[in-house]
Amino acid sequence: MTPTRRQFSAQVLGSLVAYGLIETLWSRDLLADEVKPTVGAWLKDLVEMTKDLRGRKLTDKEFQAKMEALYKKVDLKALCSLVKLDDVEKKVKLPDNGASNTGIDFKAVEGLPADVGFGRQIFGCKKGRSIVPHGHLNMCTGFIILKGEWEGKHYDRVETHKEHYIIKPTIDQKFAAGGVSTISDHKDNIHWFKAVSETAYIFNVHVIGYDPDIKGNSGRLYVDPDGEKLAGGLVKAAKMTSEACHKKYG
Repeated sequence: MTPTRRQFSAQVLGSLVAYGLIETLWSRDLLADEVKPTVGAWLKDLVEMTKDLRGRKLTDKEFQAKMEALYKKVDLKALCSLVKLDDVEKKVKLPDNGASNTGIDFKAVEGLPADVGFGRQIFGCKKGRSIVPHGHLNMCTGFIILKGEWEGKHYDRVETHKEHYIIKPTIDQKFAAGGVSTISDHKDNIHWFKAVSETAYIFNVHVIGYDPDIKGNSGRLYVDPDGEKLAGGLVKAAKMTSEACHKKYG
C-alpha cells in the first residue's frame, strides 16, 4: 500500500531525529508547513534518551545499542534529499589533510532546552583522507554514513600507560552509505575512518561527560594503531600529537 503524504512525513521525521539532522532542515526552512508542529516532539524524545544516559537509567553500552537501532531505520534517500546534501557538498571545502567539520545548532528549534545534552557534527573527507585514529574519555558517539564509502576501524582501549595504550582491534570493514557505528568508553572506544570514494560524509551525535566517575578531558586521544603486535591480538599503540597523527594518517 502506498503511504499517504502524512504517513511518509512522520516516518522520515522519526529517522531524522535519530541522526540529529532535524535542526538542519528547520534552520533552512526545508520542512513542509504541515509537518513542522511535530518536530519539537521528536527532538524531545532524543533529549530524553540522552537524559537517561546521563541519569544512569541507561549504561553507555545500552545507549549505543539504542542509537544503532535508531540509525538503522533511516530512509537514507529521503534523508539526503530533505537535507539537500548536494548543497552541503558545494559549500563545504574538503581539506587536503584530515576531515572538514561542520557543526549544527538548535537555536531555531522552538521548545527545546538551551542545553539539549548532545553535540552534532558532519565530517567530510576527500579520497584517501581520514578522520584520524583517536579515542575519547567520557564520550558516547553515534555515526551514520551519509554519502560515499569509508574504511572503518575500531579498537577497544584495554590499558593506558604513560607513552602508549594497549588496544584490541574490534571492527575492520567497509562502511557504505547508511552504515552505522557507535563508541563509548566501554566498547569500540577508538575509531578511524578513511575515505575510499572520491568524497565521503559522516554525521554524528555525541554525548560528552555522561559518567561523573570517568575522569579526564574528553578531547581527542590520538593514537598510532600501527604498533607492536602483542599476544592475544593486542597492539601496543603509541600516543601521538594531533600534528603527528595527521601527518601519518590524515
